Amino acid sequence: MSITDHLRHWLGAWPPTEKLQVIGSEQRTVPAWDGSVHPALGVGTPDGAVLSVPPEHVARVAAARTRGEIPKLVGYGERAWFEAVYRWTDNPAPLADAGRWLPATAPGVPDWLLPFGGEVLVAVDPGTGRHLAGVGIKRHDAYGCELAVVTSPAARGRGLARRLVAQAARRVLDEGAVPTYLHATTNAASAAVATAAGFPDRGWTAFGVAEK
Repeated sequence: MSITDHLRHWLGAWPPTEKLQVIGSEQRTVPAWDGSVHPALGVGTPDGAVLSVPPEHVARVAAARTRGEIPKLVGYGERAWFEAVYRWTDNPAPLADAGRWLPATAPGVPDWLLPFGGEVLVAVDPGTGRHLAGVGIKRHDAYGCELAVVTSPAARGRGLARRLVAQAARRVLDEGAVPTYLHATTNAASAAVATAAGFPDRGWTAFGVAEK
């Protein structure tokens, strides 16, 4: 599978045909990986962007003066607008594995990993058994999966996050999907992890109505 396959399914159209192409997709009306609806979602490149919204809201969103108006226009005024750096890879860094795959419901797995369901990747201190870091997978569709990583404060600076992200990316690719990674534009630490794990910054962005 390719990033084009994923974005065409996830957003409803890809690649963009104009600077900001607003399209209607039923994907924006049904629960996503986390069980909640994501009513406006877009990805942009230096050449153009696609913003996917429920079909009945296309005209109003296309006429909006600012992106900050969009949550209210699509019926989710209580949520914020988000923008992030959007990365993907088909060639993760060849870093050594740092964790093992466990069911998200396994005893001792950190609570923040539970919402991802399925299996999660966890790094454990071999001496104490304490969980140091983990990766959850947002399975957006059969073509693309987004990785989310968290490292405990005491374990930061060891290179665990980059190794876990690369390890998880290899598994996603083995399953036939494309691994993606999002981070805030101001999050230098997350940007460094992504780059080291083999997710280059192509100048792409993700944006839309924030999750719950």
